[in-house]
Amino acid sequence: MSTALVILAAGKGTRMNSDLPKVLHPIAQAPMLEHAMRAGRALDPDRTVVVAGHEADLVRAATTEIDPDAAVVLQEEQLGTGHAVLQARAALEGFQGDVVVLYGDTPFVSADTLERMIAARSRADLVILGFEAADPARYGRLIMDGESLEKIVEFKDASEAERAITFCNSGLMACDADVMFRLLDKVGNDNASGEYYLTDLVELARADGLAVTAVACPEDETLGINSRADLATADAVFQARARAELLDLGVTLMAPETVYLAFDTIVGRDSVIEPNVVFGPGVTVESGALIRAFSHLEGCHVSRGAKVGPYARLRPGAELAEDTHVGNFVEIKNAEIAAGAKVNHLSYIGDASVGEATNIGAGTITCNYDGVMKHRTEIGARAFIGSNTCLVAPVKVGNEAMTATGTIVTKDVDDGDLAIARAQQTNKPGRARKLMDMLRAKKAAKAKG
Repeated sequence: MSTALVILAAGKGTRMNSDLPKVLHPIAQAPMLEHAMRAGRALDPDRTVVVAGHEADLVRAATTEIDPDAAVVLQEEQLGTGHAVLQARAALEGFQGDVVVLYGDTPFVSADTLERMIAARSRADLVILGFEAADPARYGRLIMDGESLEKIVEFKDASEAERAITFCNSGLMACDADVMFRLLDKVGNDNASGEYYLTDLVELARADGLAVTAVACPEDETLGINSRADLATADAVFQARARAELLDLGVTLMAPETVYLAFDTIVGRDSVIEPNVVFGPGVTVESGALIRAFSHLEGCHVSRGAKVGPYARLRPGAELAEDTHVGNFVEIKNAEIAAGAKVNHLSYIGDASVGEATNIGAGTITCNYDGVMKHRTEIGARAFIGSNTCLVAPVKVGNEAMTATGTIVTKDVDDGDLAIARAQQTNKPGRARKLMDMLRAKKAAKAKG
């Protein structure tokens, strides 16, 4: 059976107190909308439709970046969840199969839960996702009779007995496309808010003699984000889950609560992550690597046996081969560091390639930017780059070549050559004492006024 996703992302999110649409606020360095879309991918959907409203152009741009094949439709007036889903009808024209309604501000529903919802469609025409709430508060209650969902009762309309029920409505649902839109056409707005509610589909389905059921999931999967406090809570939930998964996969986290992971971080087994490491998007760390304390990694690949940090920064395009060393206060950007090479101290290697077993001395800089363009530096295998070398790109240093300490390299260095480019030192006998005496005298005279 084919599946389509309709993701509701039209809300302004007034309580966020932000110019940014609510669904674009990040959790683990990805918009919460992306989390919802990634969850939906588990169903291998034939179509994905995102319903935008507030700042629709921003939502459309983000959606296209996440999934270029997704359609974005506009809900010009926010007239309720039922009205929002109706805006997807044209984008789903001709589609035959199940529609799963997700929410862009409910990012943690799992693949397993969505698959169970689809499986439940074999025994029911309409499937609602519910959860057992620790504190049901003002959630809508799901009134069950065995596996049959009788109705959804909003808190304000619930009796005392119904308010005692802890099985609550998440808002997510699955239904055959034709049935869903047929029922939505019957939804009215005769209520205090004048809105068209998606939850009305339960009553309408039962009135048509259709079977309705509910699937349960853990409460934290239904966490909705409406405020900055909710956003912080959601990020903490994500981090706790992601850290636990790494530990289960055989990764050592020396102080798990201090390691911050992105939504797509991959770390191989037997790797060790020391305290206070931050992973940005797009990081893969292979098995057996060591990421030392206070390092920041983003958009990079770290191979087996590599050592990074402490206090290192790997920026997008950094590619570390096996058994490389990148040490304290080193920054690597858009550069390949070959197997066994070392960049151990206080260096910047950007737009460069460093050959196998090469040693980069402390304070080395690839001068890659001329103010307009970026240029590459190529360093061969088994080279030795002396401390405080400046490599003015574009430039090449050959295999087994050397640069002397303090050298400014402005032209290519051939294989096996030694480059020396620095001003000749001149010593002035006794000049240091004379200079200091003169300066002290000036200081004393100034103090006397």
